[in-house]
Amino acid sequence: MHWTREQLLVALNLYCQMDFGKFHQGNPRIIAVAKQIGRTPSALAMKLCNLASLDPAITASGRKGLAGASALDRHVWAEFQENPDNIGLESQEIMDNLAADNLVLVDLSSQSNEVHVESYTGTSITALVKVRKQQHLFRKAILSGYENRCCMTGISHPSLLIASHIVPWASDENNRLNPANGLCLSALHDKAFDKGLITVTPDMIIRVSQKLRDTENSPMAQMYLLGLDGKLITPPHKLAPNPDFLNYHSTKIFLG
Repeated sequence: MHWTREQLLVALNLYCQMDFGKFHQGNPRIIAVAKQIGRTPSALAMKLCNLASLDPAITASGRKGLAGASALDRHVWAEFQENPDNIGLESQEIMDNLAADNLVLVDLSSQSNEVHVESYTGTSITALVKVRKQQHLFRKAILSGYENRCCMTGISHPSLLIASHIVPWASDENNRLNPANGLCLSALHDKAFDKGLITVTPDMIIRVSQKLRDTENSPMAQMYLLGLDGKLITPPHKLAPNPDFLNYHSTKIFLG
């Protein structure tokens, strides 16, 4: 039986939220979701690996995913690359409906502070729920891509990790959900990145602003900020950042 678009969007949503190493039929999450969409755990795990074969971050690392991605797989993946916000929200709506049908409700209120939202339009409850869904999906995608570690320091405590937008939320409404527009950073490094005190170049090199160097010379600043200059970030194992977004931050936000 061929996969439907709705089933494939569920698989894409799961792909964004799960670690690559957990794409197997024995994973409880895969078992539960497979049952919800009328597929076997084996079929869903294979579909996740098909999607991995389309992810440049996977193939560039020497991994291959699973060959045999269908025309629909390729079409939906291309849609996701071209319009990540719409496809991301559509997939999340399907996931939410599945959860509601199975009496498993997601408490979005707990997600409100986990991704920085500089501004959004609309004051209705519907608009607020939409923003929180965006925050939740973006955070899950970024943290899973970086295996729940700050890409600059390796810090891994979930409460200290932020899904940081490279191009700010308020500056590009078309890429708010795009995993290629995110980095996993500790709270300290997220704030420094947001203020342009540090950046990541398109070739994944950390740069520290001279303005920070001129005002901070404490041992702690040297250890946690200044000493990072010139080092490579730890790249994500899937859904890599877009060099164009990194270039935007380096040239438009970084203080130099």
